[in-house]
Amino acid sequence: MNKLHDFIEIAAELTAAIRAHNHRYYVLNEPSISDAEYDEMVRKLRDLEAAHSELITADSPTQRVGAQPAVEFIPVQHQVPMISLDNAMNDDELMAFMRKLTDALNGELVNNELLLFTAEPKLDGLAVSIRYENGVLVQAATRGDGSTGEDVTHNVRTIAGVPLRLRGDDWPSLLEVRGEVYMTRSGFAQINAQLADRGQKCFANPRNAAVGSLRQLDSRLAATRPLAFCCYGWGALSIAPDASQFNMLQRICGWGVPISPELQQVAGIDGCRAYFDALGERREALNYDIDGVVFKVDALAIQALLGATSHHPRWAIARKFPAQEALTIVEAIDFQVGRTGALTPVARLKPVAVGGVIVANATLHNLDEVHRKDVRVGDTVSIRRAGDVIPEIVGVILEQRPAETLPVELPRQCPVCGSDVVRTEGVVVARCSGELYCPAQRKEALKHFASRRALDIVGLGDKLIEQLVDLNWVREPADVFHLTHEQLAQLERMGAQSATKLLLAIEKSKTTTLARFIFALGIREVGDTTAAALATSFGGLARLMAADAATVMKRVDGVGPVVAEQLVKFFAQPHHREAIAHLQAAGVQWTETEPLPLVSETVDTRPLVGKTVVITGTLSRSRDEIKAQLLALGAKVTSSLSCKTDYLLAGDAPGSKWNKAQELGVQILTEADLNAMQNAE
Repeated sequence: MNKLHDFIEIAAELTAAIRAHNHRYYVLNEPSISDAEYDEMVRKLRDLEAAHSELITADSPTQRVGAQPAVEFIPVQHQVPMISLDNAMNDDELMAFMRKLTDALNGELVNNELLLFTAEPKLDGLAVSIRYENGVLVQAATRGDGSTGEDVTHNVRTIAGVPLRLRGDDWPSLLEVRGEVYMTRSGFAQINAQLADRGQKCFANPRNAAVGSLRQLDSRLAATRPLAFCCYGWGALSIAPDASQFNMLQRICGWGVPISPELQQVAGIDGCRAYFDALGERREALNYDIDGVVFKVDALAIQALLGATSHHPRWAIARKFPAQEALTIVEAIDFQVGRTGALTPVARLKPVAVGGVIVANATLHNLDEVHRKDVRVGDTVSIRRAGDVIPEIVGVILEQRPAETLPVELPRQCPVCGSDVVRTEGVVVARCSGELYCPAQRKEALKHFASRRALDIVGLGDKLIEQLVDLNWVREPADVFHLTHEQLAQLERMGAQSATKLLLAIEKSKTTTLARFIFALGIREVGDTTAAALATSFGGLARLMAADAATVMKRVDGVGPVVAEQLVKFFAQPHHREAIAHLQAAGVQWTETEPLPLVSETVDTRPLVGKTVVITGTLSRSRDEIKAQLLALGAKVTSSLSCKTDYLLAGDAPGSKWNKAQELGVQILTEADLNAMQNAE
């Protein structure tokens, strides 16, 4: 027993010493021992705890190694909202902020006294709130939308600079500190070097590295990342704070929480300008990225008097640094094809350093943007990292434009698959029309094809589709129906039994409906309701594929020129016709019917023509079958109930829509009523 008592004392002494050295290193930036001596101290404590597990406490300095992966991020409601800061992009906007303050405080300042401000760098990271109860870290959450964030306690506990237990004994029983989790430039270089050595993708910048590390479900990975934390404020607090922002932050620092070493009190607009200019000159020498300076009225009583909007406090502002720019030459303009087929022009630049990063590419968003800025190959352009992150072309130096340059034109064929590029009149985005064929769109097209409202291939989820495409086993939808048990059993998280189940689901999906098949093709602007209307009106796929836009609009009520044009362009692509033929050859089939007569040639006597119907409750058949029946009777099916709704088709347990329908005077139908309408036709 005496020996255990000795171990407890030794562990307590080591813990206290390690916490003290952490405070000197991370908070005061004044280490008093070497890294080797510190590591030896931690090793002794870890060995002692390994031999006597009863000595381990949740706030021990050794408990930063991370735990088992979390299943998901749990939402956290902020007791005090984490609202944003307003920005001043230039000196005029900072002056306007100062004028608002003095106007609002008219009569509160004596003899035109200068307002005191707390000034500190605006770190480029991720805002978090860390909650301490009785001095012990109990929860950490991201800012989220300001009201609700995500629980990242498991990762924040691994950050060496965040105390697991507050120092001293005068801390409040409840303290929420607000601050920024970030990564230093040296830490960023270190982690990228490690990733490069392992052949893994490197992070683009320290902010991305910090955010990506903090949002890891596996805190053991987060524990390997060199994250840091800097407190700039507080939330919930069980005691009255000091009268000054600056003094309260100093007090929080005394409890072991890191604050910015650049934190200062400045007086008036001149003091703010001087601090901003001085920090701007030293910006590149700092070991962390900043994108501006935050100024806060120092007196908390004046902060309370000024109050806040729903978006930002009226007593604080972030004075942003000008985006750093550089000149370079546009060597080429390529068009990239995104997962939805959108073509995005990208300027290939002569590499240039901008804001400490080598920039070789800049997105031009769309062809309208290219023409608006009149960017051409060979131009000398000004490059800026928007928000100090995203490279963008600010403008062209026309005086240096070569004589032979030509305006950029939209390619007529997709640069990836050769399908036609289409751009609907009045729409900014141009797209590749090879939805089923284009490799750039392959994964998304297959995910849609297998989805519940399409072919409904149970078990063929997103991750599995990505594996199949990456292995080049599936290049078009028909390839799904040629997969073998041997292939599927090799996939990650798949065994023999799972492969058998999936093959059965694939076989079952071969028998479908024409409406589902049309929807599964992923034709732009054609949702499941439109697909059902097309199937009912045309009755067969061949008739639909042969129709021109005018015929489509005549046959299908509610289909306009945009949808009709998309249909005609889709079926005009040889690749699509080939993909459809392959699907039919693979055994995909449905029952076809006689087409409905042209609306222009006969009076439509169907009982629900022109009527809007909403479905609710549990019915004897699937929603898809019920919807198809309604469409066949001429109805328009929607999901939201309003005064314009004609009927509510209600099954068992109809819920709130039943009550709302009665309030609005909407007529309620049963499934029996629907069947009677169909039989009476």
